[in-house]
Amino acid sequence: MNAAATTRSESIGQSPRALPNTSSVPPRSLPSDEQRLLTRLRQCDEQAFDELVTKHHGALIRMAMGHVGDREVAEEVVQDTWMAVIESLDRFEGRSSLRTWIFGIMIHKAKDRGVREKRHTTFSDFETSDDEQEDAVDPSRFHQSGEWAGHWAFPPQPWDDQTPEKLLASQQAVQAMNRAIEALPVTLKDVLILRDVEGVEAKEACEILQITETNLYVRLHRARERVRQAVEAYLAGCQKAV
Repeated sequence: MNAAATTRSESIGQSPRALPNTSSVPPRSLPSDEQRLLTRLRQCDEQAFDELVTKHHGALIRMAMGHVGDREVAEEVVQDTWMAVIESLDRFEGRSSLRTWIFGIMIHKAKDRGVREKRHTTFSDFETSDDEQEDAVDPSRFHQSGEWAGHWAFPPQPWDDQTPEKLLASQQAVQAMNRAIEALPVTLKDVLILRDVEGVEAKEACEILQITETNLYVRLHRARERVRQAVEAYLAGCQKAV
């Protein structure tokens, strides 16, 4: 087990060897590689748990912070999430991907913790004050009728196509981009992290967030535009300072 993942595993307060010891066969609906991983987890394979934590821990922390707004609390939420994963592996039925299931547990716990910490604004508040009242994407960009009604007719361009390569060479610009992402409302931040940071496919992101595909793309467009505007403002400020 590598040092980073060992530290995270130890922070959970329970050894990976405490995983439920069951030989039940994973559902066939899961991809073969995920079936193998789930089998190893249920057999108390320490390296399998190490791989799972290493792969998802960072993204879980980033998303949890969108709900609770504090790094320390986010760490606690994710620790609770891993504990729940350990305790519930034998009950996981494979109706979704393992990642979707884990992120769903985290979001539920983060929302509950956010309410208790009084640092959380509910999804309905965001959707009323931000998503619904804010000017939406031009309706002409969506199919208005037929089989694809409500889907993109002219979807947002891929992030990389509209992000100047020179930004990647500027650490300060990258930091400005990260700050802009952190400042997003949770409904927009979650979508951006899943799609553009973690590379989660649209269908799975919808399952994790429990939203429609149209809603996903509207939020993603808004999130990208806000981040882009923030970076452009930063670059404009740099040019004036020269």
